[in-house]
Amino acid sequence: MGRSHSLGRRTLLRGLAGGAAMALGLPLSATPLDKIKERGSLSVALYKEMPPFHDEGRGIDVELAQALAQALGVKLSMLPFPAGEAMNDDLRNMVWKGHYLGFGPADVLLHVPVDRPLMQDNPQVSIFGPYWRERVAVARRLDALPALESLSQLGKARVAVPGLSLAGWLLIGADGGAYREQLVTHLKDGVEAAQLLKRGEVPVAAGLLSELQTVLRGDERFAIEPLPSPRAPREGWAVGMAVKKDATELAHALQGALNQLAGNGQLAAMFERHNVAWRPV
Repeated sequence: MGRSHSLGRRTLLRGLAGGAAMALGLPLSATPLDKIKERGSLSVALYKEMPPFHDEGRGIDVELAQALAQALGVKLSMLPFPAGEAMNDDLRNMVWKGHYLGFGPADVLLHVPVDRPLMQDNPQVSIFGPYWRERVAVARRLDALPALESLSQLGKARVAVPGLSLAGWLLIGADGGAYREQLVTHLKDGVEAAQLLKRGEVPVAAGLLSELQTVLRGDERFAIEPLPSPRAPREGWAVGMAVKKDATELAHALQGALNQLAGNGQLAAMFERHNVAWRPV
Protein backbone atom coordinates (compact mmCIF):
# COMPACT_ATOMS: atom_id res chain seq x y z
CA MET A 1 0.00 0.00 0.00
CA GLY A 2 2.78 2.41 0.99
CA ARG A 3 4.80 1.62 -2.14
CA SER A 4 1.77 2.13 -4.39
CA HIS A 5 1.04 5.47 -2.72
CA SER A 6 4.69 6.53 -3.16
CA LEU A 7 4.70 5.65 -6.85
CA GLY A 8 1.42 7.50 -7.34
CA ARG A 9 2.83 10.59 -5.67
CA ARG A 10 5.94 10.55 -7.83
CA THR A 11 3.85 10.13 -10.96
CA LEU A 12 1.67 13.07 -9.90
CA LEU A 13 4.72 15.28 -9.26
CA ARG A 14 6.15 14.43 -12.67
CA GLY A 15 2.83 15.30 -14.24
CA LEU A 16 2.71 18.64 -12.44
CA ALA A 17 6.27 19.43 -13.51
CA GLY A 18 5.44 18.53 -17.09
CA GLY A 19 2.32 20.70 -17.02
CA ALA A 20 4.33 23.64 -15.70
CA ALA A 21 6.91 23.26 -18.45
CA MET A 22 4.21 23.11 -21.13
CA ALA A 23 2.53 26.20 -19.68
CA LEU A 24 5.83 28.06 -20.11
CA GLY A 25 6.14 26.88 -23.67
CA LEU A 26 9.19 24.76 -22.87
CA PRO A 27 9.85 21.15 -23.88
CA LEU A 28 9.97 18.66 -21.01
CA SER A 29 13.73 18.34 -21.57
CA ALA A 30 14.38 22.10 -21.75
CA THR A 31 18.09 22.86 -21.44
CA PRO A 32 19.56 25.75 -19.46
CA LEU A 33 20.06 27.59 -22.77
CA ASP A 34 16.39 27.01 -23.69
CA LYS A 35 15.34 28.50 -20.34
CA ILE A 36 17.57 31.54 -20.81
CA LYS A 37 16.08 32.27 -24.23
CA GLU A 38 12.54 31.70 -22.95
CA ARG A 39 12.88 34.21 -20.12
CA GLY A 40 14.91 36.58 -22.31
CA SER A 41 17.84 37.23 -19.99
CA LEU A 42 21.28 35.87 -19.14
CA SER A 43 22.17 36.00 -15.45
CA VAL A 44 25.89 36.70 -15.02
CA ALA A 45 27.64 36.62 -11.63
CA LEU A 46 30.34 39.31 -11.30
CA TYR A 47 32.78 39.87 -8.48
CA LYS A 48 32.25 43.13 -6.63
CA GLU A 49 35.13 45.59 -6.18
CA MET A 50 37.50 44.03 -8.71
CA PRO A 51 38.80 46.91 -10.84
CA PRO A 52 39.38 47.10 -13.75
CA PHE A 53 37.01 44.16 -14.31
CA HIS A 54 34.11 45.34 -12.18
CA ASP A 55 33.69 48.35 -9.96
CA GLU A 56 30.33 50.02 -9.33
CA GLY A 57 28.70 48.65 -12.47
CA ARG A 58 31.58 49.38 -14.84
CA GLY A 59 34.55 47.37 -16.04
CA ILE A 60 35.87 44.79 -18.48
CA ASP A 61 33.77 41.93 -17.11
CA VAL A 62 30.65 44.09 -17.29
CA GLU A 63 31.29 44.80 -20.97
CA LEU A 64 32.04 41.13 -21.63
CA ALA A 65 28.83 40.08 -19.89
CA GLN A 66 26.85 42.54 -22.03
CA ALA A 67 28.44 41.20 -25.22
CA LEU A 68 27.75 37.57 -24.25
CA ALA A 69 24.10 38.31 -23.55
CA GLN A 70 23.80 40.17 -26.85
CA ALA A 71 25.33 37.21 -28.69
CA LEU A 72 22.63 34.96 -27.21
CA GLY A 73 19.95 37.44 -28.23
CA VAL A 74 18.83 38.20 -24.67
CA LYS A 75 19.16 40.96 -22.06
CA LEU A 76 21.83 40.99 -19.36
CA SER A 77 20.94 40.45 -15.70
CA MET A 78 23.99 41.17 -13.53
CA LEU A 79 24.42 39.47 -10.16
CA PRO A 80 27.30 41.21 -8.35
CA PHE A 81 28.58 39.43 -5.24
CA PRO A 82 31.50 39.64 -2.78
CA ALA A 83 34.22 37.02 -3.12
CA GLY A 84 34.02 34.14 -0.65
CA GLU A 85 36.89 32.76 1.37
CA ALA A 86 37.67 30.17 -1.31
CA MET A 87 36.98 29.71 -5.02
CA ASN A 88 35.07 26.52 -4.24
CA ASP A 89 32.62 28.62 -2.20
CA ASP A 90 32.05 30.99 -5.10
CA LEU A 91 31.40 28.14 -7.52
CA ARG A 92 28.93 26.56 -5.12
CA ASN A 93 27.12 29.81 -4.31
CA MET A 94 27.06 31.37 -7.77
CA VAL A 95 27.06 28.45 -10.23
CA TRP A 96 25.65 25.12 -9.09
CA LYS A 97 23.75 25.55 -5.82
CA GLY A 98 23.08 29.11 -4.66
CA HIS A 99 23.90 31.05 -1.52
CA TYR A 100 22.24 30.15 1.77
CA LEU A 101 21.06 33.76 2.05
CA GLY A 102 18.91 33.21 -1.02
CA PHE A 103 20.77 34.72 -3.99
CA GLY A 104 22.20 32.80 -6.92
CA PRO A 105 23.01 30.72 -8.69
CA ALA A 106 23.60 32.61 -11.93
CA ASP A 107 23.69 31.14 -15.42
CA VAL A 108 27.41 31.87 -15.66
CA LEU A 109 30.19 33.18 -13.42
CA LEU A 110 33.01 35.26 -14.92
CA HIS A 111 36.63 35.54 -13.81
CA VAL A 112 37.09 31.90 -12.84
CA PRO A 113 40.64 30.50 -12.87
CA VAL A 114 40.94 27.95 -15.67
CA ASP A 115 42.79 25.53 -13.44
CA ARG A 116 42.77 21.72 -13.60
CA PRO A 117 42.85 21.12 -9.81
CA LEU A 118 39.93 23.54 -9.42
CA MET A 119 38.01 21.60 -12.09
CA GLN A 120 38.73 18.32 -10.33
CA ASP A 121 37.57 19.71 -6.98
CA ASN A 122 34.30 20.97 -8.48
CA PRO A 123 32.77 18.27 -10.69
CA GLN A 124 29.39 20.07 -10.58
CA VAL A 125 30.65 22.81 -12.95
CA SER A 126 32.29 23.28 -16.32
CA ILE A 127 35.15 25.79 -16.42
CA PHE A 128 36.10 27.03 -19.88
CA GLY A 129 36.60 30.08 -22.09
CA PRO A 130 39.87 31.67 -20.93
CA TYR A 131 39.83 35.36 -21.88
CA TRP A 132 42.66 36.93 -19.85
CA ARG A 133 45.99 35.80 -18.42
CA GLU A 134 46.64 37.48 -15.09
CA ARG A 135 50.08 37.88 -13.51
CA VAL A 136 51.64 39.26 -10.35
CA ALA A 137 53.49 42.40 -11.39
CA VAL A 138 55.50 45.30 -10.04
CA ALA A 139 55.59 48.89 -11.28
CA ARG A 140 58.37 51.35 -10.56
CA ARG A 141 59.33 54.93 -11.25
CA LEU A 142 62.26 54.70 -13.64
CA ASP A 143 64.13 57.71 -12.25
CA ALA A 144 64.10 56.12 -8.80
CA LEU A 145 64.77 52.50 -9.81
CA PRO A 146 66.21 52.15 -13.34
CA ALA A 147 66.32 48.34 -13.00
CA LEU A 148 64.63 45.72 -10.83
CA GLU A 149 65.90 42.29 -11.80
CA SER A 150 65.75 41.02 -8.21
CA LEU A 151 63.96 42.18 -5.09
CA SER A 152 67.28 42.97 -3.44
CA GLN A 153 67.55 45.98 -5.79
CA LEU A 154 64.64 47.57 -3.93
CA GLY A 155 67.06 48.69 -1.26
CA LYS A 156 65.01 50.70 1.24
CA ALA A 157 62.43 51.92 -1.30
CA ARG A 158 58.87 51.99 -0.05
CA VAL A 159 56.52 49.63 -1.89
CA ALA A 160 52.74 50.06 -2.07
CA VAL A 161 51.00 46.68 -2.17
CA PRO A 162 47.64 45.42 -0.87
CA GLY A 163 48.49 43.27 2.13
CA LEU A 164 45.64 40.82 1.59
CA SER A 165 46.70 39.77 -1.91
CA LEU A 166 49.07 37.36 -3.59
CA ALA A 167 51.50 40.19 -4.32
CA GLY A 168 51.36 41.25 -0.68
CA TRP A 169 51.92 37.72 0.59
CA LEU A 170 54.90 37.26 -1.73
CA LEU A 171 56.55 40.53 -0.68
CA ILE A 172 55.86 40.15 3.04
CA GLY A 173 57.56 36.75 3.05
CA ALA A 174 60.30 37.46 0.50
CA ASP A 175 63.93 36.98 1.57
CA GLY A 176 62.91 36.05 5.10
CA GLY A 177 60.79 39.16 5.61
CA ALA A 178 63.58 41.56 4.63
CA TYR A 179 61.18 44.08 3.04
CA ARG A 180 58.33 43.92 5.53
CA GLU A 181 59.03 47.27 7.18
CA GLN A 182 59.06 49.19 3.89
CA LEU A 183 55.75 47.89 2.59
CA VAL A 184 52.64 50.10 2.53
CA THR A 185 49.92 47.46 2.85
CA HIS A 186 46.76 49.27 4.03
CA LEU A 187 45.30 49.17 0.52
CA LYS A 188 42.29 47.29 -0.82
CA ASP A 189 43.76 46.45 -4.24
CA GLY A 190 46.58 47.01 -6.70
CA VAL A 191 44.74 49.93 -8.30
CA GLU A 192 45.12 51.90 -5.07
CA ALA A 193 48.79 50.89 -4.93
CA ALA A 194 49.33 52.12 -8.49
CA GLN A 195 47.59 55.41 -7.68
CA LEU A 196 50.02 56.00 -4.79
CA LEU A 197 52.89 55.44 -7.22
CA LYS A 198 51.39 57.78 -9.82
CA ARG A 199 50.94 60.52 -7.21
CA GLY A 200 54.60 60.23 -6.22
CA GLU A 201 53.96 58.95 -2.70
CA VAL A 202 56.01 55.77 -3.28
CA PRO A 203 58.55 54.75 -5.94
CA VAL A 204 57.25 51.17 -6.32
CA ALA A 205 53.85 49.47 -6.42
CA ALA A 206 52.90 45.80 -6.73
CA GLY A 207 49.67 44.01 -7.56
CA LEU A 208 48.05 42.27 -10.48
CA LEU A 209 49.13 43.20 -13.99
CA SER A 210 45.65 44.42 -14.92
CA GLU A 211 45.46 46.61 -11.79
CA LEU A 212 48.78 48.30 -12.48
CA GLN A 213 48.19 48.73 -16.21
CA THR A 214 44.78 50.35 -15.87
CA VAL A 215 46.39 53.20 -13.88
CA LEU A 216 49.92 53.45 -15.29
CA ARG A 217 50.06 52.00 -18.80
CA GLY A 218 51.24 54.54 -21.35
CA ASP A 219 52.98 56.77 -18.80
CA GLU A 220 56.66 56.74 -19.77
CA ARG A 221 57.76 57.57 -16.23
CA PHE A 222 56.96 54.02 -15.13
CA ALA A 223 57.86 50.44 -16.02
CA ILE A 224 55.56 47.48 -15.34
CA GLU A 225 57.14 44.04 -15.21
CA PRO A 226 56.60 40.61 -13.63
CA LEU A 227 57.39 40.55 -9.92
CA PRO A 228 60.93 39.10 -9.65
CA SER A 229 60.02 36.49 -7.06
CA PRO A 230 60.70 32.76 -7.49
CA ARG A 231 57.37 32.02 -5.78
CA ALA A 232 55.29 34.05 -8.22
CA PRO A 233 53.57 31.91 -10.88
CA ARG A 234 55.90 32.38 -13.86
CA GLU A 235 53.22 32.11 -16.54
CA GLY A 236 50.48 33.66 -14.44
CA TRP A 237 47.03 32.09 -14.63
CA ALA A 238 44.18 32.18 -17.12
CA VAL A 239 40.70 33.31 -16.11
CA GLY A 240 37.52 32.25 -17.88
CA MET A 241 33.94 31.37 -16.97
CA ALA A 242 31.92 28.61 -15.33
CA VAL A 243 28.45 27.11 -15.81
CA LYS A 244 26.68 24.10 -14.37
CA LYS A 245 28.02 20.79 -15.62
CA ASP A 246 24.80 19.92 -17.44
CA ALA A 247 24.67 23.28 -19.26
CA THR A 248 26.58 21.91 -22.24
CA GLU A 249 24.72 23.87 -24.93
CA LEU A 250 25.12 27.09 -22.94
CA ALA A 251 28.86 26.49 -22.55
CA HIS A 252 29.22 25.90 -26.29
CA ALA A 253 27.21 29.03 -27.10
CA LEU A 254 29.26 31.19 -24.73
CA GLN A 255 32.54 29.77 -26.03
CA GLY A 256 31.43 30.49 -29.60
CA ALA A 257 30.51 34.05 -28.67
CA LEU A 258 33.86 34.54 -26.92
CA ASN A 259 35.75 33.20 -29.93
CA GLN A 260 33.95 35.69 -32.15
CA LEU A 261 34.66 38.60 -29.79
CA ALA A 262 38.34 37.67 -29.72
CA GLY A 263 38.50 37.19 -33.48
CA ASN A 264 36.85 40.46 -34.49
CA GLY A 265 38.79 42.64 -32.05
CA GLN A 266 35.90 43.48 -29.72
CA LEU A 267 37.46 41.70 -26.75
CA ALA A 268 40.75 43.56 -27.16
CA ALA A 269 38.78 46.82 -27.42
CA MET A 270 37.03 46.12 -24.10
CA PHE A 271 40.40 45.80 -22.38
CA GLU A 272 41.80 48.83 -24.20
CA ARG A 273 38.92 51.00 -22.97
CA HIS A 274 40.20 50.28 -19.46
CA ASN A 275 43.85 50.81 -20.45
CA VAL A 276 44.75 47.12 -20.26
CA ALA A 277 46.67 45.42 -23.08
CA TRP A 278 44.88 42.21 -24.11
CA ARG A 279 46.69 39.29 -25.70
CA PRO A 280 45.29 35.94 -26.84
CA VAL A 281 45.27 33.48 -23.95
